[in-house]
Amino acid sequence: MREALIIVDFQRDFTPPDGALAVPQGDRIADRLNDLAADSRFAYVVATRDWHPPDHSSFLAHGGSWPEHCVRGTLGAELHPALDTARIDTILDKGQAGETDGYSAFEGGELAALLRELDVTAVSVVGLATDYCVLNTARDALREGLVVTVDISATRAVDLQPGDGERALEELRTLGAEVVDLSKRV
Repeated sequence: MREALIIVDFQRDFTPPDGALAVPQGDRIADRLNDLAADSRFAYVVATRDWHPPDHSSFLAHGGSWPEHCVRGTLGAELHPALDTARIDTILDKGQAGETDGYSAFEGGELAALLRELDVTAVSVVGLATDYCVLNTARDALREGLVVTVDISATRAVDLQPGDGERALEELRTLGAEVVDLSKRV
């Protein structure tokens, strides 16, 4: 079984202390992400980025729910500097269409096609945020027929409502994903 690692949206705007939409403790997963990216069990490593147009529909100023974040070409949209990009095979930009949320890395079909081309049958999904983009990416990976693991040692939740992250993980368990702390495996 060929496995890929999908690092979801580990970007400056999603990490404290200065991110426009900082996920609590989101910056604390950098070392774990780098350890996973270096793990030889992964045949391929993909990092996603929100890469929104300035008038994206998810922004408060345009009727959405979120403050402006990850506007393409800005410093906030760049991958966090603590992420070792030398270990990343592909950077996939998502959320580029102004009328879609862009929560899933599988939106648009590019990632699914790439993984099929590489004969990948399993993915580990990590990054930010557990209750939005990690949830939707893992959910869509399951729909694509992939074996899905979510490593909770390398994710963090927004938790707009307390417990949103745990509810997202429970949903993924129910759908058939393995939700585990891989840092505790020998």
